[in-house]
Amino acid sequence: MLTLKETLGKIKPLDDSSMEAARKRWDSIAHPLHSLGLMEDLVVQMAGIGRSQEIHIEKKALVSMCADNGVVEEGVTQSGQEITAIVAENFLKNQATSSLFCKQTGSDLIPIDIGMVTDTIVPKRKVAYGTKNMAKEPAMTYEQAVQAIEVGIQVTEELKEKGYGLLATGEMGIGNTTTSSAMAAVFLDQPVEAMTGRGAGLSSAGLDKKIWAIETAIQKHRPDPADPVDVLAKVGGFDIGGMMGVFLGGAALGIPVVIDGFISCVAALAAARLCPTAKDYMIASHVSQEPAAQMLLDALEKDAFLHGHMRLGEGTGAVALFPLLDMAVDVYEKMSTFCDNDMEEYKPLD
Repeated sequence: MLTLKETLGKIKPLDDSSMEAARKRWDSIAHPLHSLGLMEDLVVQMAGIGRSQEIHIEKKALVSMCADNGVVEEGVTQSGQEITAIVAENFLKNQATSSLFCKQTGSDLIPIDIGMVTDTIVPKRKVAYGTKNMAKEPAMTYEQAVQAIEVGIQVTEELKEKGYGLLATGEMGIGNTTTSSAMAAVFLDQPVEAMTGRGAGLSSAGLDKKIWAIETAIQKHRPDPADPVDVLAKVGGFDIGGMMGVFLGGAALGIPVVIDGFISCVAALAAARLCPTAKDYMIASHVSQEPAAQMLLDALEKDAFLHGHMRLGEGTGAVALFPLLDMAVDVYEKMSTFCDNDMEEYKPLD
């Protein structure tokens, strides 16, 4: 299995020749040039990722990292940590929103217990039984942060071996909008209140506690924005680390990975700060309603497809993009060309 260092060494730029071949294919199809917009761009991107103008995303999966966060001790959430385990098990019982989305789109849901405080039926890759309370001490050790990232890399390797051609990132963990807001504030060098929303539905008093906990953690531990692993270790969560590993593993192994909402965006940016080229292997799905979501997408230089005012998490926004990607690939592969129809080709206009 790949280590983090080995994974970073395997990430290469996208294949230009495959992308150029995909662009030529699009331009030959009997439709106004680039009239499918981002759908065309993403097919070209996937050609570069797969190093072939042939696209293979028939087998898709949502990888959902499940973990608990010690900072819930500070009253930053509306519900308790028992909800993490309940929802995580519902993933496997087809009783969660994301599992229903996956069933509808013909994709597989693969939950991973990377750090829940309880043991469940969810497959275990546990780094620890939840993180520490970051308002009092670093959330995890540096070594645990690396381990969490490597769990995501290893899961991605296994899915590659099973023939998956497209992955999405998801998560479940009470308190993880608190850790995500903390990491976003550090990476984007923004005031904590600008990065912090109400999560699953905090009162104004709860939001004040959340902001206080994040500000306290950042001031106490001084995470280094130039070292994403340090940021993860001091104010992050195991679920975010696992998703970082999926993004980096996808980049190393040539698998496109779809970003979900706010928490997933934080993991994507952290992965990109470790290896900027990894951004090229990421696909943005939607713009979360969390305050920092658009800023994170801007930092990643990504345009999202969907603007549905979503903020559920679990990978729901990412999976919602799957049908659009399938439709784009179907047109790319099957639609007749100008030549087939004995039509004059469209020419680019200045």
